[in-house]
Amino acid sequence: MIASMQLTTIKQKSIDELAILCEQIRNRILHVVSQNGGHLSSTLGATELIVAMHYVFDCPNDPFIFDVSHQAYAHKLLTDRWENFETLRQYQGISGYTNPKESPYDYFVAGHSSTSLSLAVGAAKAIALHKEDRIPVVLIGDGSLSSGLCYEALNELGDRKYPLVILLNDNEMSIAHPIGAISRYLSQAIAGEFFQSLKSRVESILRKLPEGATYMAKRFEESLKLITPGLLFEELGLEYIGPIDGHNLHEIIDALTLAKNMQKPIVIHAQTLKGKGYKIAEGHQESWHSVSSFDLQNGQAKAKSATKSPTSVFSQTLLSLAHDDSRLVGITAAMPSGTGLDALIAAYPNRFWDIAIAESHGVTSMAACAKEGLRPFVAIYSTFLQRGFDQLVHDVGILNLPVRFMLDRAGIVGEDGETHQGLFDVGYLRLIPNFTLCAPFCNKMLSAMVRFAQGFDSGPLAVRYPRKSFILDDSELPFGEIVAGKGEILIDGQSPVALVCYGNGVGRGYRLVQALRERGLPIPTLVDLRFAKPLDSALLASLAQTHSTWCVLSDNVVPCGIASALGEWQNAHGTHARIVSFEIPDSFVPHGKVEHIEKMLQIDTESLLERYIALPKQQGENDES
Repeated sequence: MIASMQLTTIKQKSIDELAILCEQIRNRILHVVSQNGGHLSSTLGATELIVAMHYVFDCPNDPFIFDVSHQAYAHKLLTDRWENFETLRQYQGISGYTNPKESPYDYFVAGHSSTSLSLAVGAAKAIALHKEDRIPVVLIGDGSLSSGLCYEALNELGDRKYPLVILLNDNEMSIAHPIGAISRYLSQAIAGEFFQSLKSRVESILRKLPEGATYMAKRFEESLKLITPGLLFEELGLEYIGPIDGHNLHEIIDALTLAKNMQKPIVIHAQTLKGKGYKIAEGHQESWHSVSSFDLQNGQAKAKSATKSPTSVFSQTLLSLAHDDSRLVGITAAMPSGTGLDALIAAYPNRFWDIAIAESHGVTSMAACAKEGLRPFVAIYSTFLQRGFDQLVHDVGILNLPVRFMLDRAGIVGEDGETHQGLFDVGYLRLIPNFTLCAPFCNKMLSAMVRFAQGFDSGPLAVRYPRKSFILDDSELPFGEIVAGKGEILIDGQSPVALVCYGNGVGRGYRLVQALRERGLPIPTLVDLRFAKPLDSALLASLAQTHSTWCVLSDNVVPCGIASALGEWQNAHGTHARIVSFEIPDSFVPHGKVEHIEKMLQIDTESLLERYIALPKQQGENDES
């Protein structure tokens, strides 16, 4: 067992002792992730990099900034969380991402990609203003460099020249592959103090000599850049070291030490192997990026759901439609299997694309496809569509273009926590003119809505659905045809209370109705709103005449949610039914198993029953409920 004081002794260890430490860390990660689930392949591959970072630099005095931070498990284990690591991603346990509320060693919350370089530039500015002897250190994966936000930061950094170390964890792209042995030889030379010292001296001489005398020297320097993988960074004004072996502690420590002493913005390019140390997961298998609990001996998942996931239902439905409709096209932002678009990319590679971590670009490109007469689908997580908000307004909404947004992971996602909960899309989409918003309550309705979306050419459309499974299965509640802007009464109750539900909220409402029925209490009317925008005015007007209280259930936060929409509708139409929201409170929801989070939020069936029964009696209800 490694004591929590490990970080204070790491600088005294030999390279051999550090190598042993890396193996202990990997074993700890494998043990816990196999039990709890979590990110695996990338964090195993980054172990030596993180150990070397802590060996060379002084965290938290030197800010350690992890991009996305799903690869930061080794950092957690080295910073007083070895024993608590058993609680990884569990309710009230430690997060799967960095979070300063959890530890002073965690500089920033990081669950979305490509924020690290902007954070580091901001930190470097503050350090320079304070005249402090500190240096930000970034660990960023090559995949994050597909986002434009990184290049905005690099562009400023290359101009400002703040001291900053960027450790590029290249675990997928083979940047140096075409150059082979020559590149490796040059990279070893570039990583040495001799080359760096020589380069500085040459630059000094070039500044002093006449232009003509330096022509050949400049051409030599430019030619050298062209056969090294650091050309991009050099042209942006950053120093470049690498590629180095990201599992060789000697190489990593030497490169980090050199970079620390240079006091410049420097990129260290380290090549690593995903899943390092666990043969089953080694390589480029996307399935090992994030995993549920699994058997360490054979790598098989411990539990598999017997029901189809909403993601697979969307994927299979769209795939069947794409066969007969050549106008169907679509994109995903670096989540092909997560969104189910992988099957369509494989079947129709010229019509469906993974555009990498570039949500803003993806939204705008699909707007142009819609203008050209195609039928574009954007398959994306609810939380990641937030990154394309301006494009939703400027490029899709204003021109009323029929782009179809399929919002996976809407609602409570569980163990990934506050950066990934899909609780805001109803609010941020409802406020944009021309958008139509709808949500199914079961897999069968989701399939029907994908078909509805195919033929919906009246403007932008968003369909939201949960992760893993709906609360209801396909046989529990029959439903009618999907018609734009039309809801449906699913159960006529005996109470003046209506449960006005949206999406997975219908499942919560139905479970509440069952619980009331089991207790012999009058049941409320169960309403499937189905469309959050536009609202079904005819249905609501009728409901206002017969039901004096509307209890609202949806997996969205209260601000700008369904209850808010209903309140706006009542104000516009002069009705006065009492509205009670059973939606998600106005707060960021932490990580944990969904059932634990629902209990905490008081939206599980038992809690909803208590809240419903405790509703203050309105005039006329006393004899009926």
